Amino acid sequence: MPVRHRSALLSALWLLTAVLPAAAEDILLPREPQIGPRPFYLVDKMKDGPLKQQLSQCTGPFRKTDFSIGHRGAALEFPEHTRESYIAAAQMGAGIIECDVTFTKDRQLVCRHSQCDLHTTTNILTVPALAAKCMQAFSPAYSAAGKKASAKCCTSDITLAEFRRLRAKMDGFNPDAKTPEEYQNGTPRWRTDLYANSGTLMTHDESIALIKSLGAKFTPELKAPEVPMPFDGDYTQEKYASQMLDAYKKAGIAPSDVFAQSFNLADVLYWVKTEPEFAKQAVYLEERYEKQGLDPNKPETWKPSMADLKAQGVAILGPPIWTMLTLNDRQQIVPSEYAKAAKAAGLDLIGWSLERDGPLNKGGGFYHKSIKSAVDRDGDTLTVLDVLAKQVGIRGMFSDWPATTTFYASCTGMK
Repeated sequence: MPVRHRSALLSALWLLTAVLPAAAEDILLPREPQIGPRPFYLVDKMKDGPLKQQLSQCTGPFRKTDFSIGHRGAALEFPEHTRESYIAAAQMGAGIIECDVTFTKDRQLVCRHSQCDLHTTTNILTVPALAAKCMQAFSPAYSAAGKKASAKCCTSDITLAEFRRLRAKMDGFNPDAKTPEEYQNGTPRWRTDLYANSGTLMTHDESIALIKSLGAKFTPELKAPEVPMPFDGDYTQEKYASQMLDAYKKAGIAPSDVFAQSFNLADVLYWVKTEPEFAKQAVYLEERYEKQGLDPNKPETWKPSMADLKAQGVAILGPPIWTMLTLNDRQQIVPSEYAKAAKAAGLDLIGWSLERDGPLNKGGGFYHKSIKSAVDRDGDTLTVLDVLAKQVGIRGMFSDWPATTTFYASCTGMK
């Protein structure tokens, strides 16, 4: 072949690979999950007692488990919903890995926790051509007027090709920023930017290929759109919900390996009607505490009731940790009425999210708010997990650091 023809062919091949999604790659995982020092640190910081004694004697072997669910991958240290975060979760033994699913301007599905979080989870504000497309441009802080810095950039503001130009970073922002660069420098102190220099964003299809290659199962979450639906004329919520599950069918993934999630009960019931095999383990994520005033210890505030949810076809309920726990009169952590009623109705429970509050020396934040007075050290992470596993009876736990849930499940004989 003449040199000029070979050069032209190579150029064409390079352009072709530049626009095609990355192919699934063979990633070698360790023979056993690598849990690192953190679980042992947590054990060391536990209150003295039988659980600490049991866990302190556990040195392995450790194994992959569906009890351990990678929340956005391994988001405690890696930029969430990235290739690097997903691989880290698998290396730590997560049997199930999450992709929060939203859509771009050209209706392509991508992995982001929120449709409009690009300004806090990527470098979009420092890419001028893409920052110009943001729904709300960067506005600097003005301390004299008490004004905080702000911006709002959505996946629906840009095309898939433009999305691919971005780089992921740790979620966070600086509200006192005067420049876009300062705004994006806001990682919470208890996380790290050590692995955040080259976070690789993922499309939904790419996440399926990667997670499959890692030997894990899937828990995609259909995110609530932050733009009016139908989007772009005829893109309805139902089309969006179907498109997400169609990707697994196209990839040849068994419905039994997929735990589709949504905070919108209507989405779950739509899957019950149209995708009964996937609906068998679809997860209705609990958000009624925010929108309807749900009180975990007052059944009259749960509408629909647990029995009603079960009768409508919901199989798994996914509540935040605090809704499943309360304190008894001896200040011991015990299951809430909400948790007991869910189990009594035949609903499985998956909790969220461990290792997301940061240090627990001051009782934790949102995720531990119902038991705050009983939490005063990082080691209480494992105490809380033990109550959820043994007394509440959860089937799995989302964690920002899956090594912790892998360690616990392996050491206590859970599947």
